[in-house]
Amino acid sequence: MKAIYKISLIAAVVMFFANSCIKEVDPQTSTITEEQALNAPGAFQGFVDAITGSLVGEFTYSGSNQYPWDFGYPSFYIMWDVMGQDIVPQDGGSEWYSTWYQCGTGLGPGYAVCQLPWTYYYKWIKNCNTVLSVAGETPSDSQKAGAGIAHAMRAMFYMDLARMFSEKSYGADKNSITVPIVDENTTPTIACNNPRATNEKIWGFIMDDLDAAETLLSGYIRPNKYVPDTTVVYGLKARAYLEMEDWANAATYAKKAQNGYTLLTEAQYLSKTDGFNTPNDAWMFGLTFKSSDPNILANDADSCWGSQMIPEVSASGCGYAANYVGPKRIDAHLYSTIPATDFRKKCFIDPAIDAMTEADRLTALAAYTDDPAGVYKTGYTVSESGDLGCVALKFRPKNGEHADQYAAFCVAVPIMRVEEMYLIEAEATGMQAGKEAEGIALLTAFAKTRDASYTYGTHNELYNNSATPAFQNECWWQRRVELWGEGFATKDIKRLNKGIIRSYAGTNHIDSFQWNSDTPPQWMTLCFVGTEANYNSALVQNTVPEPHDGNDAAFVW
Repeated sequence: MKAIYKISLIAAVVMFFANSCIKEVDPQTSTITEEQALNAPGAFQGFVDAITGSLVGEFTYSGSNQYPWDFGYPSFYIMWDVMGQDIVPQDGGSEWYSTWYQCGTGLGPGYAVCQLPWTYYYKWIKNCNTVLSVAGETPSDSQKAGAGIAHAMRAMFYMDLARMFSEKSYGADKNSITVPIVDENTTPTIACNNPRATNEKIWGFIMDDLDAAETLLSGYIRPNKYVPDTTVVYGLKARAYLEMEDWANAATYAKKAQNGYTLLTEAQYLSKTDGFNTPNDAWMFGLTFKSSDPNILANDADSCWGSQMIPEVSASGCGYAANYVGPKRIDAHLYSTIPATDFRKKCFIDPAIDAMTEADRLTALAAYTDDPAGVYKTGYTVSESGDLGCVALKFRPKNGEHADQYAAFCVAVPIMRVEEMYLIEAEATGMQAGKEAEGIALLTAFAKTRDASYTYGTHNELYNNSATPAFQNECWWQRRVELWGEGFATKDIKRLNKGIIRSYAGTNHIDSFQWNSDTPPQWMTLCFVGTEANYNSALVQNTVPEPHDGNDAAFVW
């Protein structure tokens, strides 16, 4: 991909103040005038709605459909997960996530890919800052909920940024630097000399936002699960405390967040019509693609989550997963460690199908999908690897639609599920002094809802980092399987100081990219777009990552 320099975010701040234009949309603009905001009827609620409404649907990065990864928040799930080992993409020039998987040159500071998170996240943060600027330090009763939503979402965005740009996790090094903080009070003068905050500072800022959100959203009844409420704030606090290794508070807030939700049943998890595409009693927070979204209407709907993650639309003729490059897959070793008694294994196609005759393959596929002939075509005709082993069918087309991609891809995507809270509670409890047995009991109780035959200790492999306690390894395995494809892989690898293992006997990772590492690989620490340092004199650049040279020796489990 060619180098593309977008306008610097610091320059955008300066331009905003010079033009005083409410229509300015460059990402790091942090304030508007009160007069502009309040003169338009319903303006404040419009600003609030824009915070969550802008998470998907638009071509936020480029303004056009030229980049099929330009579809919002869930696009980052794929980026984070292919950087590790758990998602295996297809090879070839049409695989739009190859830069992150292959540690391509596009991760360097002079390229469009490097600009992507910067553009998205600071625009989202700008939307939050706009609401908080209008609401002021003491929001009126009519503006409390809006301000609470802004605080909660800004905290979530900075949590992501801190983990993307910091070389070390909070638990590993409180002084590791993350990103510049831009809030509703940031002026152009501050922005031009705004150093990267340490882990300690930014996570303190995040907790302040979440404390404010918890207070302001007290009693708020949200219209749907596409807007955060106090339970989501509790969940965000649980995530933050887990990252900070404040185990007691992580367990406390994870438990509080579970109230009012129920775990997914096997039928819900494996539903061929509603599986991971429709909010239910397990979903705490999510987002949704609408039929009116540019990401759905333009480019044959190929620039959206469904195009990348839903392979069951072969009859439509569209979709990267179904009809162009091929579907995403689960790592072969991770798949092999899932017992046959664990119903989550049924989200992924058994490689044994590839050894069958065509007739037997179609019969076997009927257990996985209502469109066995279409999935067969995708695996053996479209997919560059020419097989179906480990293909993921976790994310289903809307209402089981297999022919009309415009309808099939209008799906919801989870941001937070109660299952994550159960796993945080278990890990955070077991990591407290003298409470490992209690943590094991919680983890076992959860695991048995997925596999009645589960016995603790089955999955606490040391992998390639023996420093992690066996209990935490067992928790990590449950997270890798339960939350596969939902954007947690890189975050957990960095949090737990894990490496990756792509090279091993029987690997399904792409030749030349079968790499192993003992610690989080450098490409998981993102670079800042090159021009940003020209406007922010205090910005320190991260090391530009370099890919391995060829495959590593096979790891022995």
